[in-house]
Amino acid sequence: MSISQFPPISAPQNELINTPPVLQEMTYAEAVRAALREEMLRDPRVFLMGEDIGIYGGAFGVTRGLVEEFGEERVRDTPISEAAIGGCAIGAALVGMRPVAEFQFSDFMAIAMDQIVNQGAKIRFMFGGKAEVPVVFRAPLGSGTGAAAQHSQSLEAWFAHVPGLKVVLPSTPADAKGLLTAAIRDPNPVIFLEHKVLYKEKGMVPTGEWVLPLGQADIKRPGKDLTIIALSIMVPRALAVASRLAQEGIEAEVIDPRTIRPLDEQTLVTSARKTGHVLIVHEAVQSGGFGGEIAARIAASEAFYYLDAPIMRLGGADVPIPYNPVLERAATPQEEDIYQAARRLLQHKPA
Repeated sequence: MSISQFPPISAPQNELINTPPVLQEMTYAEAVRAALREEMLRDPRVFLMGEDIGIYGGAFGVTRGLVEEFGEERVRDTPISEAAIGGCAIGAALVGMRPVAEFQFSDFMAIAMDQIVNQGAKIRFMFGGKAEVPVVFRAPLGSGTGAAAQHSQSLEAWFAHVPGLKVVLPSTPADAKGLLTAAIRDPNPVIFLEHKVLYKEKGMVPTGEWVLPLGQADIKRPGKDLTIIALSIMVPRALAVASRLAQEGIEAEVIDPRTIRPLDEQTLVTSARKTGHVLIVHEAVQSGGFGGEIAARIAASEAFYYLDAPIMRLGGADVPIPYNPVLERAATPQEEDIYQAARRLLQHKPA
């Protein structure tokens, strides 16, 4: 099909055109599928590619049913080659398509790093803005399914380190749909990371068009005593801890950055200044994790002068993710770990 046959898209990229939505309960996986389907219906340039995403429906069933509706031309099963997936998706984006490329596990994106980091992320800059790379790389991340060391990592900090890439980590079904819609419409390459444990989680999701801007954090629970900044799977765990702390008279504010590049620094700084206590939680290994960048941004802001205690980070242990389920849980922050960290942080008294 010729690119010239495609009608122009009238809505600007990332334009918020939300109206009061009709809500429907969906799982996280269903919300992702809804975003894919609705964007494929809206824009004929959008197509999907990846390993076993057609008849099989993807490693976690997210694309199930789409090949029957849109055909094999727009839901393309690829060879088992992540380098080929990355390169073909970038090439298609350069000639006017809007590919959404799925990797079965985010760990496997390491094989496509040259294409993503050295090509996709840099082309627009190197061509002076005359070339766009509107591609989305979707991948499940994280532990909790017994998939062991090579299938359970959280590598978002790798991609956040690269100028030219946007990095998204939705924690709820509604966020997954709204942020994926925005990612598909964005003219830049977007890394869209879906925690595999969240796929079965349910939530109320707006039906029809639902777009959330990239780079806008969400305050999942307001509070005044403690700021918990949580990424991905750590958001529901932090909310559970906040409910527990509330029973003790402590009001924790839980913030989900939702995107770490671009990062909504102002929302984080405002909360840190208000509460005076900051706990940053992510599943990724703590050493070199993105929590360090968040801590540095807050420490370099005006919020530093309002802190009553040092900023605390809680991340994964510096070990590969074990296969044993007991060791797997021990290697990553659980609800009790977040609770204990919050209590320790609040023990610091202002000078």
